[in-house]
Amino acid sequence: MSKDKALGPVIHSFFADHLITVKGLRPASVRSYRDTVRLLLTFTASDKGCKITRLTLGDLTYDRVVKFLRHLERDRGNHVRTRNQRLAVLHTLFEYIAVRSPEMLAACQQVTAIPMKRSAPAETRFLERDEVEDLLKKMPRDGRHALRDRALILFLYNTGCRASEAADLRAGNLDLGEQPLTRLHGKGDKWRTCMSSPCLLCRRLV
Repeated sequence: MSKDKALGPVIHSFFADHLITVKGLRPASVRSYRDTVRLLLTFTASDKGCKITRLTLGDLTYDRVVKFLRHLERDRGNHVRTRNQRLAVLHTLFEYIAVRSPEMLAACQQVTAIPMKRSAPAETRFLERDEVEDLLKKMPRDGRHALRDRALILFLYNTGCRASEAADLRAGNLDLGEQPLTRLHGKGDKWRTCMSSPCLLCRRLV
């Protein structure tokens, strides 16, 4: 039966063909999917009592997925938000399996119907303008990385960009004219342009 076929080719196709080629996800997103699938496969092999290389497509049952989600919260101590993030990955995986292996449709429908758990939104913390100015005053002005660190703090404050966006920034994304502009490449492969406020950019960094 198709349910007894090796799981490896399906997982490989999910990553190589679906996530990378079809959806065009960035490497960081693919790694997030990989970590969730790795945890699921490790848990499934342990629950079945076999080597991970012996797993078949039919071993990915609805009951095991439910047990896996409980395992994340109870045994691994994951927060509800982390559990929901893992579940979103499983929804995508089982939707893909349903297309590739229609005989698994019933189990896939059950898994994709598992709801997200509600959780309180994370507390938003930020520095007020006077706190940022105080931080800049107290930062070292001498040393190998002093100028770099001050410039980075100013850049993050003026653009409001994520750390990942700052790390991916290229010189070609900057316009350092009279009105500085920055093009940021963020989540979902989306671009946005930020107009930096001159109030802090025009101050001397050192």
